[in-house]
Amino acid sequence: MPFARIRTFGALPAILVLALAGITAPSLLRPSRAELPAVEVIRTPHGGIQPQAVIDARGTVHLLYYTGNPKAGDLHYVRRGRGQAAWSTPVTVNSRPASAIAAGTIRGGQLALGKTGRVHVVWFGSSQSGIKSPGDTAPLLYSRSNETGTAFEPQRNLMTRTTHLDGGPSVAADVEGTVTVAWHANETGEDQEIRRGLFLARSKDEGKSFGAETTAWSEPTGACACCSTKVLADRNRGVWVLYRGAIAGTDRDTYLLRGGASGNLTGKLVDKWKLNACPMASYSLAEGPDGVLGAWETAGQVLWGRANLQGKMERVLAAPEATGNRKHPALAVGPTGEVLLSWTEGTGWQRGGTLAWQRYARDGKPIGGVGRVPGGIPVWGLPTVVARPEGGFTLIH
Repeated sequence: MPFARIRTFGALPAILVLALAGITAPSLLRPSRAELPAVEVIRTPHGGIQPQAVIDARGTVHLLYYTGNPKAGDLHYVRRGRGQAAWSTPVTVNSRPASAIAAGTIRGGQLALGKTGRVHVVWFGSSQSGIKSPGDTAPLLYSRSNETGTAFEPQRNLMTRTTHLDGGPSVAADVEGTVTVAWHANETGEDQEIRRGLFLARSKDEGKSFGAETTAWSEPTGACACCSTKVLADRNRGVWVLYRGAIAGTDRDTYLLRGGASGNLTGKLVDKWKLNACPMASYSLAEGPDGVLGAWETAGQVLWGRANLQGKMERVLAAPEATGNRKHPALAVGPTGEVLLSWTEGTGWQRGGTLAWQRYARDGKPIGGVGRVPGGIPVWGLPTVVARPEGGFTLIH
C-alpha cells in the first residue's frame, strides 16, 4: 500500500496506531473476506496443479489437487471455511504413494460432496498403484473420506469387467447417499474408440460398496479415448453426463445424457465436430436456479448452454474474443443465476498457457470483459471455479 494512501490519526500513521492497539499491520494490508471481489482469483495451494473444487451451503470450499511426477504423483484434499483466508492442512487421498496421474491434463482426480459432507474422489490409477483392471489395464481408483474429512479410506478399483480405461473419469453424489461414477472404456478387450462405451457404477450406501459397472446408453456412439467425461447429480437426484463420442474415427461429437439416480440414461447430441484426432478435451456441468448448465470445447472454442427438461442443450453461447486453442472449461452458477465461465488459452501437451474467464448475467449477457492471467496455467494445469453462497465466485488455477 503506498504511504500516501495511509490514513493518519493526528501525527501517527494508521498502521502505527493499530500496531499500538495490538492489531498487526498485515491485517490492514489484506482485504477482509467480506470484501472479496466479484471474481476472486487464487493459485492452487502448495504448488499443486489440476485443482477441482466444490462448495457447500455454508460456504466451505473443498479442494482436490495434484503434486509430484506427472506420470505418478499424489492427490491432496484441503478445505477453506467461509471468511477464512488459509487452507486446512493437506490430507493425502491416495493410500498408495504415487498412484495418481496428471499427464494429459484430463486424467486428473475428480471429487464430489455427498451426504453428511462426505468427500468422494475418483482418479486414473498410475503404474505405481499396484492395481490392475481386467486385461491387465489401468485401474479407475476411488476413495472416500471419513465424515470429518480428516482421512481417506484405502483406494479401490471400480472396474470389474471393462478394460482400457482412458480419458478422465468423473464422480457425483447426492444428499440421499447415492454415488455415481462415470467413465468410458471397452468391454470386449479390443482397444478401439468406435467400440468404446460410457459406463456407470453406482453406490446406494455413500460409497461403502458399488455395483458392477453398467452401460450408460445403448447408442453406438463410441467414445473419444483421451477425452474426459463429466457427471452431475442434480437437486432432484437426477444424473447428467457430458462426454465425447468417436464414430468412424472422424466424428468427435459431444453428447448430453440424463436420467434418474438408478436406471439407464437417454441422450441428445450437443455439438458436432469433424476431427480425425483426439482433442484431449474436458467438460464442465453445474446446477443453478434455472437448471443444469454445461460447457465444452469444439474446434478450439469453448461454449456453454442450458439444458432443458428433455436434456437438450439450449441458448448455446461461445466465449467472447475467440483466440483459438481454448480448452478445459470450468463453469459455476451463483444463487441469482449469474454465471462464471473459465477456460485455458494456448495450453497443449507439456505446455501451459493463459487463464481466462468471463462473467455473465442470468440472461446470458456478458458482464464486463474477458479476464486473463498470462502464464496462469502451468503444464498439465486447468482451472476450477465455485459460486459463493453470498454472491461472487472463487476461481482457482
